[in-house]
Amino acid sequence: MKADATATVSGHHKVSFDDRKVLVPWDEGKTSQFHHIWLRDHCQCKHCRHGETKQRLLDTFSIPRNIKPDDVVQGEEGLTIKWKDGHESSFSFKWLHLHSYSPRLEKYLSPQFKFWGAEIADELPEVDYEAVMESDKGVAIWVHKIYKYGFCLVNNVPPTPEATQSLIERIAFIRHTHYGGFWDFTADLAKKDLAYSDVFLGVHTDTTYFSDPAGLQMFHLLSHTDGSGGANTFVDGFRAAKLLREENPEAYKTLSSIRIPAHASGNEDSSIQPFSPFPVFNHHPVNGELMQIRWNNDDRGTMDRWSDMEDVEMFYDACRAWNDILTRKENVYRVQLKPGRPLIFDNWRVLHGREAFTGKRRMCGAYVNRDDWISRFKTLTTKRETVLNAL
Repeated sequence: MKADATATVSGHHKVSFDDRKVLVPWDEGKTSQFHHIWLRDHCQCKHCRHGETKQRLLDTFSIPRNIKPDDVVQGEEGLTIKWKDGHESSFSFKWLHLHSYSPRLEKYLSPQFKFWGAEIADELPEVDYEAVMESDKGVAIWVHKIYKYGFCLVNNVPPTPEATQSLIERIAFIRHTHYGGFWDFTADLAKKDLAYSDVFLGVHTDTTYFSDPAGLQMFHLLSHTDGSGGANTFVDGFRAAKLLREENPEAYKTLSSIRIPAHASGNEDSSIQPFSPFPVFNHHPVNGELMQIRWNNDDRGTMDRWSDMEDVEMFYDACRAWNDILTRKENVYRVQLKPGRPLIFDNWRVLHGREAFTGKRRMCGAYVNRDDWISRFKTLTTKRETVLNAL
């Protein structure tokens, strides 16, 4: 998450400007350079940015390319730029420091994740249904636990599809896919996917065949009769990736670079693939931190586009090393879900699986988009001013 650092203007040097840029010297010894056209384009006044929607009102293309201020006035908290047409733009030093691009001064806070293995069973992230349904404070605690641990259980939920749907919608709108919106199903292969069967499923992330995989997924076991088995398994993918990087850096590099085709083609009326294959490990383009895991060996397509013949064996070796970590007992949280206690997890981080079972199980649940739930997380756990300043 983008964060502000100390924005203190130098006491020894003044803000200045030339024909192209405004120069802001900082107490830390660096000087930010802001192009005049960039500053005019980012004017925060009510005529240039809508006060309620926070959208740009200014016609960017009406700004002269060689625009230059008449004057730049330095104040205690920021500066005011007086343009030749009479318009004025004011910027706080805090905002300028956060958005400095030459040089970049902002800091990216490393996500405050709590990594876990099988031992998480002794101290599970949990919330109560009533607390979540009664107030946004309850939702804030819920989404914070999902963000921190990658999953959270909800206790005392009425074992009905209606209550489960209302619960997940406390976070955001349900994402519709080729499976529909909210699902309520049994293992009858009504949808041609192994999730709709009773067979063993190794740990994986869902919807690798979408360009934008689902962000959250919720499971609620409504009933299980005339049989046994079906325990769910969960692995902290970010922790597993960290272990792979430490134990086998070459394998980590391979799974961060080789792109894997994926598909969902079981139903006659669909064959879904992402616009481009993606690697298993996907990193933030600015700070390089791992931000998404895409791993579902069952949904992997044909691997026939190799840039180097040596990559073939390297890929299988890397997958074998990755699978070894994912299947180590100490890395797997195993839980027998039960009615009234759904589990929700971050599908970009946590891998899930299921043991084979007998009998009849009824399960319900849904997906939520990544951007929607992160928006809810930010707005409930961060001051509005901080969120808007980062835009």
